[in-house]
Amino acid sequence: MQFETTVEIEAAPQDVWAAVIDAERWPQWTDSVQNVSWLDGATATVGSRARIKQPGMPALTWTVTELEPGRRFDWEATSAGVRTLGTHEVAAVGDGRSRLTLGLRQSGALSGLVGALAGSRTRRYVRMEAEGLKRAAESRDATAPPAATRS
Repeated sequence: MQFETTVEIEAAPQDVWAAVIDAERWPQWTDSVQNVSWLDGATATVGSRARIKQPGMPALTWTVTELEPGRRFDWEATSAGVRTLGTHEVAAVGDGRSRLTLGLRQSGALSGLVGALAGSRTRRYVRMEAEGLKRAAESRDATAPPAATRS
């Protein structure tokens, strides 16, 4: 399974990046994430791990595999025959606006089965995260997403 979503954001790339990279705050602006905790320190670096719990899904440990500060980070998780790669990319589109692209790609022996069983929820969660990041970055303080975005 492979899925990607892109949103245009009325915020400078550095504000979008601040929201993207602050993963522990994601539960404040999206209902698709219940908890994020860094296991190796307080920030994302290549090799650092984060444990993420999402509604209706088992908690997974994600390892940062690529990081271009201010622009992109990728991480991956493995579980029961499935390797999942998550991508997060921020690009300037001019006039203080940005484009955020989030992607998810699953591979492995059981990826087809997992995609069939959870693909719809996974796609919905990725879209929720993109929209939540958009709201967070467009708020006055991108590092402190407004509580009003939660339902």
